[in-house]
Amino acid sequence: MINLIGRHSAGTALLSPHRRPPQPMNSATQRTLARTFRDRHTTAGADPLVLPNAWDAASTIIYKAAGFDAVGTSSAGVAAALGAPDGEHVSRDEMLAVLDRIAHSVDIPVSADIEAGYGTTPQAVAETVRQTIDAGAVGINLEDGYDEAAAGLVDREHHVATIRAARETASDAEVPIVINGRTDVFWRAVGPEADRVDRAVGRANAYLGAGSDCAFVPGVTDLDTIDALVDGIDGPLNVLGGPGVPSIPALAAVGVARVSVGSGPMRATLGLLREISDELRTNGTYDGMGNAIPYDELHELLADAAAGRAE
Repeated sequence: MINLIGRHSAGTALLSPHRRPPQPMNSATQRTLARTFRDRHTTAGADPLVLPNAWDAASTIIYKAAGFDAVGTSSAGVAAALGAPDGEHVSRDEMLAVLDRIAHSVDIPVSADIEAGYGTTPQAVAETVRQTIDAGAVGINLEDGYDEAAAGLVDREHHVATIRAARETASDAEVPIVINGRTDVFWRAVGPEADRVDRAVGRANAYLGAGSDCAFVPGVTDLDTIDALVDGIDGPLNVLGGPGVPSIPALAAVGVARVSVGSGPMRATLGLLREISDELRTNGTYDGMGNAIPYDELHELLADAAAGRAE
């Protein structure tokens, strides 16, 4: 989520200046991955795309090994791994460096959470999209919410122009990326509660008309509300899954096309780390590490992924 106060510029801050720049992916491979990813989006909910969210190459490789056929990044997860809060507090270059590692760690589609696009104009966001494609992504999230709750949402027509610029950039690059047009009407609790479905539907449909392929409405947990969004939105709906949200089969039954999980897995991992830390400090025991992936198994998993990248 974007933070317009004190956020980083599009330059470099946290990462070593000796890090490698994003490495271009083979264009034919990237176009194939983009088409595969696009084909997994459908307005019919019988087989929704379940998109887990990664924060580094290792988490991405584990998701692939578990059988997922696509992965998204989590802006909050990536930022936390770099020791920063969410909201574009890591620079664009830092985000792209992590994305490059993630996209080149697996041979499945990767969608990038680029928050509000690291820019306040459509042209600036388009440049972020270009570099995101160069880093290997075949999908993006673009959100219309500010990090400060009082700020509300970006002007709708401004965000429409931003999505159009993103689509034009992808067309110029000849990579048919999936644009996930996110509206934070529910996430930010914008306006009277009784009007939020209509407000979210209006924004989502405007973004779809501008070139989005999917509408993302995070912050909804009530199945009747989700059903109303599915009925009103003229395209696939992405719901944010997690505790308190209906199960994937229940979401599929009302026609949800895509379910992502955001920073939930990263925060759950850090929650386990906090428990391990408390146990080490309090008891001097190690039971919290009992479900760790065995060292040899992890080594083999990562070595196989590295060998695949070298081919």
